[in-house]
Amino acid sequence: MTGFKIVEKLQKINEDIHKEQLKYHHKRVLVSKEFTFDAAHHLHCYEGKCKNLHGHTYKAIFGISGYTDDTGLMIDFGEIKQIWKNEIEIHLDHRYLNDTLPLMNTTAENIVVWMYEMMSEYLKKDLKWTEAGVRLEFVRLFETPTSYAEARREWMEVE
Repeated sequence: MTGFKIVEKLQKINEDIHKEQLKYHHKRVLVSKEFTFDAAHHLHCYEGKCKNLHGHTYKAIFGISGYTDDTGLMIDFGEIKQIWKNEIEIHLDHRYLNDTLPLMNTTAENIVVWMYEMMSEYLKKDLKWTEAGVRLEFVRLFETPTSYAEARREWMEVE
């Protein structure tokens, strides 16, 4: 029977594989990272339940593309998480969005554009990412498990 195999010897750099072999290709790739946060808001000029104060467990998905470096990485998932934690989540998680976001109606459509702008601007600040062609491709914001708004690079930026 084939399938499961116990690894007896870990591959070693410069012995079993060489540094110039770490980068496998020269193609653009996309990585995606998901986050959740809980927040309250209400909508203005809206006749329906959402005019009242209420909350959601939101899910945000960021799609980031670029070219890999010499080790085969484009951007570390941990770096995306740090940007989320330090630059974006602090304005959202367990907050009243009408107070913490710029003046806007706190619709999913408005929030996802704000999130796109925040992440995109942060990625453009770091030379190592701009040199690697790293760019934000999309942000998808789920307000419920079946309803989301999305901002895409081609809609947001003129190149």
